[in-house]
Amino acid sequence: MNANLLHQTTVLVLNRHWQAIDAITPAEAFGHLAAGSARGLLIEGPHDMQALEWEEWRGLAPAEGQAAIGTTRGQVRVPTVIVLTRYDRVPMVRLSFGLTGLWERDEGRCQYTGRTLAPAEASIDHVLPRSRGGENNWHNCVLSDRRVNQRKGNRTPEEAGLRLLSVPRKPRPIPASARIRNHHQIEDWDHFLESRGGNRRPTLQS
Repeated sequence: MNANLLHQTTVLVLNRHWQAIDAITPAEAFGHLAAGSARGLLIEGPHDMQALEWEEWRGLAPAEGQAAIGTTRGQVRVPTVIVLTRYDRVPMVRLSFGLTGLWERDEGRCQYTGRTLAPAEASIDHVLPRSRGGENNWHNCVLSDRRVNQRKGNRTPEEAGLRLLSVPRKPRPIPASARIRNHHQIEDWDHFLESRGGNRRPTLQS
């Protein structure tokens, strides 16, 4: 296994009720398994899953094409999903203010035209321009098409002949599971993640 893969977020974490709550690296997952705070989930199909203790897990023979790490006791399969043994909550998280947070709050749509944007098209618009006293916060910022933002310039929406789709507000906390994205397209994760409009969170340029 490539050492870099040990530090990519390719392991889905479930609470003890088998609800997705996080994505971590294989290095972190092996720490949980060895400490007994999680079990590795052996997934043979949607109705054939077993949560295995560490001793059972490291006795598994990696199947062809599956990621594994070499140890003094031989190859150990890298889990794609682990189940925590005691933690039973779904933590709530707050979006961080910035372009990515605004993208998630505004669902990737320009708040003036309603058009769904490609990541390269997105920008932050200050409803009341900063040069005129506008603040850099959730209540004064929206996701905007770069071209619309440029046309608006140093004007208010009213002055520029624009209308906001909704009043910008600070978003409420959301379940941690809502922020998990299957960037590596791992099939085993699909059993636990709700279908979303694209599993990839866009890479945005500020």
